[in-house]
Amino acid sequence: MTGGEQMDEHLLEVKNLKVSFKIGKKKLTAVDNVTFSLDRGKVIGIVGESGCGKSVTATSIMRLVSPSVCEIDENSQILFEGEDLSKASEARMRKVRGNEISMIFQEPMTSLNPTITVGKQIGEAVRIHNKKMSRGQIRKRVIELMQLVETDRPEERIRQYPHEFSGGMRQRAVMAIALAGDPKILFAD
Repeated sequence: MTGGEQMDEHLLEVKNLKVSFKIGKKKLTAVDNVTFSLDRGKVIGIVGESGCGKSVTATSIMRLVSPSVCEIDENSQILFEGEDLSKASEARMRKVRGNEISMIFQEPMTSLNPTITVGKQIGEAVRIHNKKMSRGQIRKRVIELMQLVETDRPEERIRQYPHEFSGGMRQRAVMAIALAGDPKILFAD
């Protein structure tokens, strides 16, 4: 590195993440002292046996579990572009979720409403993250997202319900929803 160059800061830096669940008067530690960083344009994988805390780590970063049952230790830091999300307000986190950081959950049927077409569900995510789009623009973006995740015949598929999709196709629909806000970070659980 020459004198004029400056290293970019990490896109995400997790320091000493400790997450506990409140069970009655006791606390059960689910994640203890996890530290890692993610740089722009890079991919990382967190591996471990079932139940070791991978999903809890991701959902804690996004603050998806209610503070009434889940506690992030005060010494933990979740730095997203330098901002500590562990201390961010709920209003700030609503802006971060989906727009900046998004997540693809393990089981697509728990993420999809069986009574609403897949196209409407993806369209809702597009509308939430792009409030100024017209209905026609939203439909076009939904089809683009379905093409991006390699769904065949997206113009037809947008009118179908989740039960009409195979498991793999449902997973692609959930991926399209997660990508709707053009996030900087995408967790694949």
